[in-house]
Amino acid sequence: MKIIIILLIALIAVMVFNAVRFKAADNGPRTVEDVKVNGDRAQQNLSTLIKFETVSNADYDKTDKAVFAAYRAKLKELYPNVTAASEYKELGNTAMLFKIKGKSSENPSVLMSHYDVVPVEEDRWQHPPFCGEIIDGVLWGRGTIDTKITMVGIMEALEDLLADGFMPENDLYLSFGGDEEVGGISAPAIVDYMEANGIKPALVLDEGGAVVDGVFPGVNKPIAVIGIGEKGIAQVEFTATSSGGHSSTPPVHTAVGKLAKTIVNLENKPFKAQVTEPVAGLFRKVGPHSPFALRMVFGNMWLFKGLLGRLASVLGGEINAMMRTTVAATMAQGSKQHNVLPNVATANVNVRLLNNVNQQQAQAHFDSVCSKDVTCRFISYQDASPYASTESQAWHKVEKAVGDTWRDAIVSPYLMLAGSDSRRFSRICRDVYKFSAMALSKEERGLIHNDNERIAVEKIDQCVEFFHRLIVQL
Repeated sequence: MKIIIILLIALIAVMVFNAVRFKAADNGPRTVEDVKVNGDRAQQNLSTLIKFETVSNADYDKTDKAVFAAYRAKLKELYPNVTAASEYKELGNTAMLFKIKGKSSENPSVLMSHYDVVPVEEDRWQHPPFCGEIIDGVLWGRGTIDTKITMVGIMEALEDLLADGFMPENDLYLSFGGDEEVGGISAPAIVDYMEANGIKPALVLDEGGAVVDGVFPGVNKPIAVIGIGEKGIAQVEFTATSSGGHSSTPPVHTAVGKLAKTIVNLENKPFKAQVTEPVAGLFRKVGPHSPFALRMVFGNMWLFKGLLGRLASVLGGEINAMMRTTVAATMAQGSKQHNVLPNVATANVNVRLLNNVNQQQAQAHFDSVCSKDVTCRFISYQDASPYASTESQAWHKVEKAVGDTWRDAIVSPYLMLAGSDSRRFSRICRDVYKFSAMALSKEERGLIHNDNERIAVEKIDQCVEFFHRLIVQL
């Protein structure tokens, strides 16, 4: 018994010691040079580009090609220095590829954005969704956050740098797609082109993380999260069968009832939470800024991994989604008439898979929750992307640009929850990062793909500032 008590005391002492030493490094005040931004021009140019209704469609024949072509022409017109300094190509259906020649072609970089947007329901908006108006310091319109703003940030920073005679150390490519929202062919076409021409980027940066707050309880500083990977994406269809007939004489369990039970089972039996590499990196960065109880947990992850899984369920939202494969039922169909029992009922489920959960493992999990007479099949499946390094020069360049722009923020890796064109570039580049150069509140993050998308104009300036700081390092 004495030995057990001594061991427990020793264990507690180790845990407390780890928590105490697990504190934020004090590197003193950050001293960086200010970046001069032509804010009025950036705001006006983004306003102009928002007015183009570049809504993409999975069926390219239904896309308004004239609007997309006009957008491309206007972008080049608004940024004459970039246009004059670039080799320019259009690839795929909508891709724009600018190449700015550097002093070397050894370690090229790719800065990405997309200019297509998702559809709108205009009558739900406070202001017209493509008005591009600035009202009380806020720019309104579809694409202000997702993600014409980052395209403007890149072009604005380069326009001014080139005017001052800047030449990057390495070749710089700007990859802008117009079908990202529908998983189109433009980004793959650029990757194919680069691969065919032996172009191997040392760094790729696309949309993704942001500067956020209120994600961790007790952490009062904003957190700038840089995605180092993306989850896999799958669409799964669950199908239930039953004898049909008139609704006045239903069986004990209809096809819809069986399907509903399966969906409830699916929600009640989530995938196991895991501390993957991006999440461990996030906890290491944020942990030192947490209250002591959480520092005990984050400083002793070797012991508390199980507790962290339960903590993910309690915190919910983004933290929970980063730590497990998620499942969301999004569509369902039964009978086409209210008094007819369906022979078949179906539900579609959107799945976002962690890097270490493959299709076979997911299939086994889904099979285990299916009720009698319910089956499931994968309609589509896309692997998760590999993880980028957090030790490479590429990481440190992005990290520095973020830290120098949002100087009070904790800069951290994380796992991107949505999908982007940049996952295509993992085929030719190890270090593919995902960071949307904005500080976004929870409310603003909720505007992505939602009604009343808008952005405060000072955040446009910060976006330009970030890309200036990054580009001068490339």
